[in-house]
Amino acid sequence: MVLCCALGLLSANAAKRPNVVFFLVDDMGWRDVGCFGSPFYDTPNIDRLAKQGVKFTNAYATCHVCSPTRASIMTGKYPGRLDLTDWLSGRRDFDFQSHLSAEKLQALPLEEVTLAEALKANGYRTGIFGKWHLGNDQAGPLNQGFDVQVPKWNGCCPRGGYHPPYKMEGLKIEGKEDEYLTDRLNFMALDFIEQAGENPFFLYLSHFSVHDPIQGRKDLVEKYRAKRAKFHPIVGPEFILEGNPDDKNPL
Repeated sequence: MVLCCALGLLSANAAKRPNVVFFLVDDMGWRDVGCFGSPFYDTPNIDRLAKQGVKFTNAYATCHVCSPTRASIMTGKYPGRLDLTDWLSGRRDFDFQSHLSAEKLQALPLEEVTLAEALKANGYRTGIFGKWHLGNDQAGPLNQGFDVQVPKWNGCCPRGGYHPPYKMEGLKIEGKEDEYLTDRLNFMALDFIEQAGENPFFLYLSHFSVHDPIQGRKDLVEKYRAKRAKFHPIVGPEFILEGNPDDKNPL
């Protein structure tokens, strides 16, 4: 993705600038796709992209959660340099967090130059479809270089879940009466591409899935229940729950 952007922007006389499509899936483990060895999840489209492109197999995450990752993608900076080192608005429920976690920003500063702003300045039409999670309306994507935002919702999770009514402004319900949110975003992203015509575009397709709430597409639920039944049950050791603020009866 970085190489494609550079080729398009460095050559002022380039006959045609490349379009840029950036997919980001929320809360997905690196081994949850077929091309990285998952024996459970079927991901043929991602697998095909990996086969036709470049697959990175040696990387280190400076932050393990959502918002810092998004901030780094948008700015090209490490989360520590941005003072944005936890998901927004974050939590301090564990004792160690109150002692070790540095104070962090609650939004991506407007003075930061985003990927969308850089591309827009070079003639690109820019659109985000899905999750922003880098600050509310004032620090939202429409003030950070994006021409189009769907939905107009800047929270961490899909407000109405993954099934209609989605309860998020800008998400029109078309086609199937119970269209899954991920599919709806995909279809609207395709509309954005078609509307761009011959003009260069930057599409940031930032899916809410697989973040909670855990709500599968109804026509696939039974398929994966059947697959899971063939696996040995996974039982974690009890010490994992010790001190967990999400456990109502911690050890």
